[in-house]
Amino acid sequence: MNKIDIHNERIAKMTFASVYPLYLVKVEKKGRTKEELHQVVAWLTGFNDEKLKELIEQKSTFETFFQVASLNPNAHLITGVICGYRVEEIENPLTQQVRYLDKLVDELAKGRKMEKILRNP
Repeated sequence: MNKIDIHNERIAKMTFASVYPLYLVKVEKKGRTKEELHQVVAWLTGFNDEKLKELIEQKSTFETFFQVASLNPNAHLITGVICGYRVEEIENPLTQQVRYLDKLVDELAKGRKMEKILRNP
C-alpha cells in the first residue's frame, strides 16, 4: 500500500464525531456559530440537524457519513488548497468529499460570506 492509499484509508475510517467538535471550536473561535456550521454541512450533505446528531451519536465513519449523504450538485465548485492538497485535484472521491467539508469549514472560520461559501450560482 502506498502513502496515498494509507492516507485515504485513514480518512475513510476516521469518525465524523471525532472531527465535529474540532470544526465547532474552529468556527466559534472566529465568531461564527454552530448554526452556521450546520448550514454549511447541510448544504454539502443534505443532512438536517437531527440526521447530523444521529450520525455523531452512531460515531459514523466518514465513509458511512458520505455514503448516506446527498452531495450538493455544486460541490465541484469548491476549489483551493486545504491541508496542503488542492481539492479539485484529489483523485479519491471520499477523500475529496472530506476535503470539501474541510474547505467549507475553513472558509466559514475565515469570515467568508455565507453566499460565497454555499456556491449557488
